[in-house]
Amino acid sequence: MKAISFFMPAYNCAATVAESVESIMSTNFSEGDELIIVNDCSTDNTASVLKALGEQYPAITVIEHKRNKGGAAARNTGVENANNELVFCLDSDNVLEKNSIAPLKEFLIAQNADVACFCELHYFSDSTATIDETWYYEPGVFTINDLLRGKLAPGGSGNYLFTKNSWLKANGYTEDLGALDTWSFGFKQLMENCKMIVLPGSYYFHRRGHDSYYMRDAWNKRRSVSLRLIKLIINYIDRIYPADVDYIFSKKGRFTWFEHLEERPIRLNEKAGTEAIWAEHEIKPGKITVLTQKAARYKNRLGQLIKKK
Repeated sequence: MKAISFFMPAYNCAATVAESVESIMSTNFSEGDELIIVNDCSTDNTASVLKALGEQYPAITVIEHKRNKGGAAARNTGVENANNELVFCLDSDNVLEKNSIAPLKEFLIAQNADVACFCELHYFSDSTATIDETWYYEPGVFTINDLLRGKLAPGGSGNYLFTKNSWLKANGYTEDLGALDTWSFGFKQLMENCKMIVLPGSYYFHRRGHDSYYMRDAWNKRRSVSLRLIKLIINYIDRIYPADVDYIFSKKGRFTWFEHLEERPIRLNEKAGTEAIWAEHEIKPGKITVLTQKAARYKNRLGQLIKKK
């Protein structure tokens, strides 16, 4: 737990990746640390920039995807090749504040946590000297109930410190959700009872731009966000209140449930009470096969909706 494996997905980031790497190596890199950069088959000169960075910093390992697999797959490749139990993801266009990682690591270890996040995102466009906007996460422990009540989720940024074991529990990043991979990964960590904490007064710099992965995929296709995330939620259908499952799959809810979490939170059952609550929803307690059949029907319906969309 003393050393960190930094990892960075890289795609067509020749103009920004050197600044991101330097923010790690200058004041946030310690003995035993490593940096793994996964080039996801970039079509610009990212590969040559990464080669030069690798020559400058021997602790950098560059892994080349032979075909473009997407951000989630690049993140998974990074973690799979990490040699340390602590891992930190930094996107190839974002920047760490000087000397910000050591306090985050100390906080995670002291709190016996699985995930430690910065408290603030300082958005910038051209230079970190000029901040356009700041997002704040509530300090302390962040829970799955906070997430499903619509609170701003630190996991959504994707740039935080976590244990490799929590990645295993969450079964890695989901690779078929596009730019929703980071929110869904945080969701899965929390659903697997990983302890997520937010360090007060800490921050990093998050680049804003129309060509970012999030803007291209999630924002520009935001009407489909709720629908796409059902593919994630359905894996935990037995943990969700039946009435909320029905709401998520309703004609209106399927397109809007995610954006309306503050007004209409999603409720979870405690595992001990799951069978009893589903029994009230006309499913006999103990009949797991019946619940599986209901989930299968939802999955089939989801497939039909996505095809239509």
